Amino acid sequence: MMIQENINLKPYTTFGINAIASGFATFSSVDELIKLIKTTDKGLLILGGGSNLLLTKNIDAFVLKNEIKGIDIVSKSDDEIILKVGGGENWHDFVMFCVENEYYGVENMSLIPGSVGASPMQNIGAYGVEIKDVFESLEALEIETGEIRMFTNEECSFGYRESVFKRALKGKYIITSVTFKLSLLKSLNTKYGAIDSELANKGILNPSIKDVSNAVIAIRQSKLPDPKVLGNAGSFFKNPVVPISIHQTLLSSYPSAPSYPVNDGFVKIPAGWLIETAGWKGKRIGDCGVHVNQALVLVNYGTATGQEVFDLSIALIQDVKNKFGIELEREVNII
Repeated sequence: MMIQENINLKPYTTFGINAIASGFATFSSVDELIKLIKTTDKGLLILGGGSNLLLTKNIDAFVLKNEIKGIDIVSKSDDEIILKVGGGENWHDFVMFCVENEYYGVENMSLIPGSVGASPMQNIGAYGVEIKDVFESLEALEIETGEIRMFTNEECSFGYRESVFKRALKGKYIITSVTFKLSLLKSLNTKYGAIDSELANKGILNPSIKDVSNAVIAIRQSKLPDPKVLGNAGSFFKNPVVPISIHQTLLSSYPSAPSYPVNDGFVKIPAGWLIETAGWKGKRIGDCGVHVNQALVLVNYGTATGQEVFDLSIALIQDVKNKFGIELEREVNII
C-alpha cells in the first residue's frame, strides 16, 4: 500500500487529460481501502476505469483507484447463475468471461469501457440492456462509518443512466463488489440497434452468445473511437426523454426525426441525431471536437484541457436547445 503525491491522472482516465492529484493510491481489498481512508482528512475521489470522467482542473483530494478483483460463483441452478464480482474488475473482461461461459445477460454491453464497480453508478447500458436488468445487489463501504452495506436493486433507484449513487448518496459510498444474476438458458436480445443487420451481413441466422457479442463489438468499433488512440469518454450526453408533443413538433420541421418509446406520453430522442443535425458532427475547436463518426462523442485530439472540452459541451447544449427546444444533459461526470 503506497501513497503517492502530485500524480498526473492522465494515464488513469480515458479522456487523457492532464490533471494533478495531490494524493494517489490503489487498493485491492476492503481492508486496504479502510486503512487508506484513515490516512487522510482530504476529500476522496474514487477511480475505476476512469471512463466516465472529465477532469477540468487539478485535484486537491486523495484519489483512490479500485483494484479489487475476483469473480466468484454465489449460487447456480439449472436456469441461472449468481456471480459476485470485484469492483476493480474491468467491465469488458467480465463480459468476455460471461460470454465464454455462456452466462446470458451482459453480452449486449460488450466493449463498454470502465470498471465493474462503476457500472451500477450510472446504470450503464447498450443495445436494449441495462445493468438493472441483471443486477442482484452490491456491497459498498460507507466512507463516514467504514461499514459495509448491501444495496438491493430497488435500493439503488436505477433510472436512465442514473442511480442513487449519482444523486442522494453521491460521494458517500465506495462500491467494492457487484453481484449479478445471469441466465444459463439461451436468451439473446438482437432487436435493438444494428445487431440483427450485423449478424445478417455475416450470414449468421442462429446466433450464439459469442456471435452477438462480436456483432456489438464490431458495431461499437465502427462508430466509437478507441480511447487508447483518441481520448474520449464514450457517450458524453444522455439521450433526452421528452413528451411526445415535443417530438411531434420536431417532426413538423424534421419529418425523419427518430424516437424510441419510453412510456405513456414520453419518447427518447437520440442525442447524437440532435447534435449531428445541428451541424456539430466532426467539428473541431482547437484540440478537442465532436467525433467524425459519432456526434455523441467528444474527443481530445491530444493536448486539449478538460475546461476546453467542457466549454465545447456548453456550446453544444446551448445550440441544440436554441434549434430544437431540447436541453441535453451530460452523462459524463465533471470535476
